[in-house]
Amino acid sequence: MNFYQQLGFLVFGSRLKRLGDTFINDINRVYKNQKIEFDASWFPVFYILSQKKEVSIKEISGDLNVSHSAISQLVSSLQQKGLIKSVISKKDARHKAITFTSKGEKLLEKIKPVWNALQKAMEELSAGQTHSKKILAALAGIEENLQQKNLFERIEDHL
Repeated sequence: MNFYQQLGFLVFGSRLKRLGDTFINDINRVYKNQKIEFDASWFPVFYILSQKKEVSIKEISGDLNVSHSAISQLVSSLQQKGLIKSVISKKDARHKAITFTSKGEKLLEKIKPVWNALQKAMEELSAGQTHSKKILAALAGIEENLQQKNLFERIEDHL
């Protein structure tokens, strides 16, 4: 049993971050190896746009449960790269919406096979052990509990 396994929940966040960093680094290596100029941090915006075609920053922020400011910065960066653009919303002319540029659409088509391969690789990775198959449900449960009462409050209750 290694250090992280021995400490259990005391290092839960550190383990998740370490695991997440490992996944992101490997995924970015795949994009680079496939000669696709894409960063894994762009995935949420690209995926949402691939499904909805047109979306507001507020919608992206709400879907991802991330601050409006953080999404706005990411969107600005993707606009500067010419991958997405801001247009008058087809749903409501008073609002602006984010949509792909033709360059962004072309990039989306290049990255879809990577997403498919990633999905298969993650399913394969989790298929090895009974507990692995339950990790997504377990994470959802923790996220739901955090919405009811955050970790800060829970720790303070025990001090």
